[in-house]
Amino acid sequence: MRRLGVTALGLRNGPHQVRVERDLEVPTTDGVVLLADHYAPVGLDRPPTVLVRSPYGRRGPFGLMCGQVFASHGFQAVVQSVRGGFGSGGVFEPLDEREDGLATIEWLRAQPWFGGTFAMHGPSYLGYVQWAVAAEAGPELRALSMQVTASQFRDAINVGGMFALESTLTWVDLTARLKHPLSGVTTGIMSPRRARRAALSGRPLAELDVLATGSQQKFFQDLLVNEPDSPFWDRRDFSPSVARVEAPVNMTGGWYDIFLPWQLKDYAALRAAGRRPYLTIGPWFHADQRMMRGSVGEAMRWFRAHLLDDPSELREQPVRLYVTGAEEWREFPDWPVPGMRGQRWNLQPDGGLGTAGPPESEPDRYRYDPEHPTPFLGGPSLLGDNKPVADQARVEARRDVLVYTSEVLAEDVEVIGPVTAELVVRSDRAHTDFVVRLCDVDPGGVSRNLCEGMRRLVPGVNDPDGDGVRRVPVELWPVGHRFRAGHRIRVQVCSGAYPRVARNPGTGEPIGTATRMLTADQEVFHSPGRVSSITLPIVP
Repeated sequence: MRRLGVTALGLRNGPHQVRVERDLEVPTTDGVVLLADHYAPVGLDRPPTVLVRSPYGRRGPFGLMCGQVFASHGFQAVVQSVRGGFGSGGVFEPLDEREDGLATIEWLRAQPWFGGTFAMHGPSYLGYVQWAVAAEAGPELRALSMQVTASQFRDAINVGGMFALESTLTWVDLTARLKHPLSGVTTGIMSPRRARRAALSGRPLAELDVLATGSQQKFFQDLLVNEPDSPFWDRRDFSPSVARVEAPVNMTGGWYDIFLPWQLKDYAALRAAGRRPYLTIGPWFHADQRMMRGSVGEAMRWFRAHLLDDPSELREQPVRLYVTGAEEWREFPDWPVPGMRGQRWNLQPDGGLGTAGPPESEPDRYRYDPEHPTPFLGGPSLLGDNKPVADQARVEARRDVLVYTSEVLAEDVEVIGPVTAELVVRSDRAHTDFVVRLCDVDPGGVSRNLCEGMRRLVPGVNDPDGDGVRRVPVELWPVGHRFRAGHRIRVQVCSGAYPRVARNPGTGEPIGTATRMLTADQEVFHSPGRVSSITLPIVP
């Protein structure tokens, strides 16, 4: 039945029969007992082990993908439920995984069937738990395979200083309900709906967890009251230890994943430390099943190379990217890709966009009203409930969205790499937001989003000059895309992406309890001394 389940998931069974021992008890330092299932290939003597630590259960699809598949291909696998979930003792404390992870590794070393080497595998939270222990796991850790994850989640939850409302509330609802019967079947569909319904209720943020889940959720409340630079986040941030990780790392990401910018920062930290991680980025959102299935095969090849000394199936180039627009995979020796150069495209009067400097002109103006916030339509997505790519017509028709469009391109323009923008703006509010979005406009006039970035302004940061004008740097999502000849490049500027991020009330009140809403009158400049621009990573 397990082999049939693997086939039903679109995965390939290996040649080995698999023996499973369930509910093994793993002690932790404070006496709490965690439960794990052990998968072993029949007939092999203590082969390397793949360790998976999950908050989503250790049976069903996760048990098949992370246990049965690896064992049928000649590895042992241990699939463990983290603290507070699916029979493991204690209370689930999201992102607090270092101590339990290290205790699990100590237990693994002591098992009579342990062969002396192990790897770790898994997406999202299952990747985060790898970073939590990787620098301290010892020489037995020989490989890491992680997908759509990062060594710290604080920046993805507070993206550009703006609270990532919809994805955070969706995850809180999903984890709150996972222990319920049939939860694995229903949460992927119902959690996004419950989260969006709560987010669009207009109630203060601190009430939304009750609206979505039926009860207050401690983790959600903690996120609302702890600023990104608080000690709460410091002990849950493993980015300072990334450079000390010696085990080879294989990373998989998606252009529409909520963690991609910070995953690439981890890649950069490994490269700066002299490591050679592998990186794959496809046209995927966070929970994209195409990515999930493909990453199992990638991990298998990685583990064979680094635990079985068989690199024969590794690709020659460590970086593999899917270029949208061209609809093709490309391989490169590094990220950012060699030969890339930043090219500034400047906002122009009358909605223009070009590489020339703008002429003297009056700024463009719009009013942002948090009572009627600018909506989010297409972009990074947790469960794919929002289409990652969408026709932007409804957003671009709004009076609170500025649109700047290039002339028709005479030849293809390929952009692969980081995207940044600098806005020169003035607002009548000290507390306000700006959102920048890059789009591709086809010959029929349909505008589709490629990537976006956002920035919250607060007093003391990006202080205005004597005229109240501020320069605002914005880091957008990375991109790999070909603008085809006949298409146009477009940039949107606005002050909201709701409910992807929480609306800015304009008052500076705590985000969880703010109820008073103030409009913001915004000006965006495009003149010789005040050039607003986006910098695209041009690749010949």
